[in-house]
Amino acid sequence: MATASARHILVETEDACQDLKEQIEGGKDFGAIAAEFSACPSGKSGGELGTFSRGQMVKEFDEVVFTGELNKIHGPVKTQFGYHLIEITKRVD
Repeated sequence: MATASARHILVETEDACQDLKEQIEGGKDFGAIAAEFSACPSGKSGGELGTFSRGQMVKEFDEVVFTGELNKIHGPVKTQFGYHLIEITKRVD
């Protein structure tokens, strides 16, 4: 069974998500940005979601995590919760 580890930042708007992505790509620390801006409780731990299996996250999130490039910032990804930036840190197929 495929598993992955990822961290994410959840915000309300696509514009806010894009702005944070640009800050991270410009050298700001993902974990620090997550702690300051993420609406998800995981923000307190730098956005870390731990290890999970395919199907445990909402469809749009799952698709990115199980097909996207590792160690790259993906997003904005829209789900029912808002807009996410996602960094896939590990995947085992």
